[in-house]
Amino acid sequence: MNFPIQGVYTAIITPFDADSKIDVSALRKLIDFQIENGVSGIVPCGTTGESPTLTHEEHDQVIEITINQVAKRVPIIAGTGSNNTKEAIRLSQHAAEAGADALLIVNPYYNKPTQKGLYLHFKAIADSVDIPCVLYNIKGRTGVNLETDTLVRLADECPNILAVKEASGDLDQMKDVIKRTKDNFSVLSGDDNIVIDLIEAGGNGVVSVASNLLPGDMSTMVKTALSGDLDKARQMEARLSDFFSVLFLETNPIPIKTAMAAAGICQEVFRLPMCSLTTEEQRTTVIDVIKKLGVDVQ
Repeated sequence: MNFPIQGVYTAIITPFDADSKIDVSALRKLIDFQIENGVSGIVPCGTTGESPTLTHEEHDQVIEITINQVAKRVPIIAGTGSNNTKEAIRLSQHAAEAGADALLIVNPYYNKPTQKGLYLHFKAIADSVDIPCVLYNIKGRTGVNLETDTLVRLADECPNILAVKEASGDLDQMKDVIKRTKDNFSVLSGDDNIVIDLIEAGGNGVVSVASNLLPGDMSTMVKTALSGDLDKARQMEARLSDFFSVLFLETNPIPIKTAMAAAGICQEVFRLPMCSLTTEEQRTTVIDVIKKLGVDVQ
């Protein structure tokens, strides 16, 4: 991988078929669609990939399929986090051995560990592999914030912790991370709607939900911002702003998967406790927004 990591990395959905099994054909086609439209890399088994409802065997399978289909055309950052450190190590070592380029390791959820616990957790995982690690800070999902002091300590002490996906929603915290980490350390947004703000502050890109459906638009917007043309990037951002908004109508990945099913890319199948949108009004809102962006709805 090139460092710092930058651009658009798609947090790819996991398509399921009518029997709620992994739709391997749809996943392979989606990966090709992403690469053909210029994304910088693929992130399987993240939040958007419904990783909490995948079995360990399925988790390994999705990562293996992604590695096989990508065939080294772009880097793969495999989601291997867990609230169980031993389990996260097992997942991480499997992904590394299978050929992933890097790992995405989320804050351990539900346990609500102390900062010392977070440090020990992430360090143990990073020490267990020899590929780059991207920490994933998302307090809203995990109940705990990876404080900047802890992140900086990890980056200083673990040479393969080289990036953070920041989904805290706190731009000031992100700016502090940029200020206090080394030049080759990447700060990636976990939210599509603030990636231009982050790039303007010195950040490097986004792990994107929106790029599942609009990989070309997202790639062009972020590349434009990274090139320094922020005014033009802001114009592109304004065009996509309604789409960014509807992605938060309900819990991710419900809206994005609904939009992709409407476009014929996957089936609208979730695994409980994830489910379809609550109201038809919400569905109409999602479809109207993507139609305005030129998406062919089936």
